Amino acid sequence: MALEITDATFDEVVLQSDKPVVVDFWAAWCGPCRMVGPIIDEVSNEYEGKAVVGKVDVDANQEFAAKYGVRNIPTVLVFKNGEIINRQVGVSPKKVYTDAIDAAL
Repeated sequence: MALEITDATFDEVVLQSDKPVVVDFWAAWCGPCRMVGPIIDEVSNEYEGKAVVGKVDVDANQEFAAKYGVRNIPTVLVFKNGEIINRQVGVSPKKVYTDAIDAAL
């Protein structure tokens, strides 16, 4: 399962990580987000120990969604060394996310 990331934990979990970090910005009411969620959970399981995979509920945690210009959800950002190296907006196939992680490893 993907890690739940909040505004309070974002800095430590995402920006200070020594591994690549995938962050799914989502909301419970968002239909496309519900399509991406299981894919993100699968990716989380496959990359356990190699990458951090988490989700930010934009309704409850707006600070970093605003900071990174997340205007549409789902938006999946890939961070390496605290910097965004990949951005996917909308629903994408699993391979798009795994390719982004592989490029960061």
